[in-house]
Amino acid sequence: MLRGNALYGPIGILVLLLIVFSLINPQFMTPGNMVAIVDAAAVPVVIAVGLTFVILMGSIDLSVEGVMATVSITIALMLRNNVNAQDFGMWALVVGLGIGLAFGLVNGLVYTKLRLPSLIVTLGTWFIGLGIGSFLFPGNPPAIQDEAFRSLSLTRWLGLESSDFIALAVVLAGIGILRFTRFGRMLYAIGGSEELVALAGVRVARYKLMAFVLAGFLASLAAIMMTAKLGIGNVGAGTNQLFPAISAVVVGGTLLSGGRGSIGQSVIGVLILTVLGNGMILSGVTPYIQQAVVGVIIVVAVVAANWRSRRPLRIIK
Repeated sequence: MLRGNALYGPIGILVLLLIVFSLINPQFMTPGNMVAIVDAAAVPVVIAVGLTFVILMGSIDLSVEGVMATVSITIALMLRNNVNAQDFGMWALVVGLGIGLAFGLVNGLVYTKLRLPSLIVTLGTWFIGLGIGSFLFPGNPPAIQDEAFRSLSLTRWLGLESSDFIALAVVLAGIGILRFTRFGRMLYAIGGSEELVALAGVRVARYKLMAFVLAGFLASLAAIMMTAKLGIGNVGAGTNQLFPAISAVVVGGTLLSGGRGSIGQSVIGVLILTVLGNGMILSGVTPYIQQAVVGVIIVVAVVAANWRSRRPLRIIK
C-alpha cells in the first residue's frame, strides 16, 4: 500500500529540478514555459494513469502505442477530413473509445483465461494495433477539418489547453478509484500477494480484466487528445509514448512488482521527466546526453523505490 511519505521523494526531485533549471536559464520559469510543460505532460499523464492500474497488480501493458495508432487513424477517417466524405461528428470519439475498451478486453481475457504473461500478450496486441492502423492508413495523413474536435487542443481556458483539464479529470477520477473503491483496494492486494487474495476467495481474474480494460480506455483517450493536437490521423500518434510513461510511473515510485504506488506518484513522475526534458533542451544539452541523464534518473528512482523492500536472500529475477 501507499506510505504517507511516498510522495516526498519524487516531489523533492521535482522541486530540485525546477530550482536548478531556473538558475541555469532565466527563461525556464517564465509563465509561457510553465504552460508549455503542462501542455506537454497532458497526454503522458493520461497514459501513465492507465498504466498505474495495471502495474499496481504486478502486470504490464505494452499495447499503448498500437491502441493509439488504430484509434488515431480511425477517428480521423470518421471525422470530417480531406481524404473521404465521412462526417460522423463526435460519434467518432465514441468509436475511438470503444476501440480502446476492446483492446483492453482482449488483453485482459487472453491474459487471465490463457494464463500467458502480460508482457507477451500486450506486446502482441501492440503490433496488432500498429498493423490495423497501417492497414487503415489511406496513403496521406487525413487532415481533420472538424473544428469542434480540434478545439480539444486549440481552445484555452485560463491559459491552458482543454486537454490539460481532461488530464486533470482523469487524475482525479483515478485517485478516487484507488482510494475509495473495492476495485482499487484489490489492485493493491493482488500486487502485494495474489496467492493470498485468491485463497481468500476473491475472483482475481475479474479485477485483472477490469484493470486492462481501464488501461485500454485511457490509451484510446490519450490517442484522441494527441490526434487533436496533431490535427491529423497518424499511425505514429503513440510513437515514443509507451516507455516514457512506464518510466514516469517508475520514477514516481510505483513498484513494477506491484502492491505499492499511487496515481499521484505517477503524475509527479511524468512532471519530473517533462521538466527534465524541457530544462535540458533550454540548456542546450545534446539529445544523447539527455537520454543518458534520463536513464540515470530511472535507475536511481528504481533503487530508491525498492530500497526498503529488500529482504535478505531474496532472489531478483
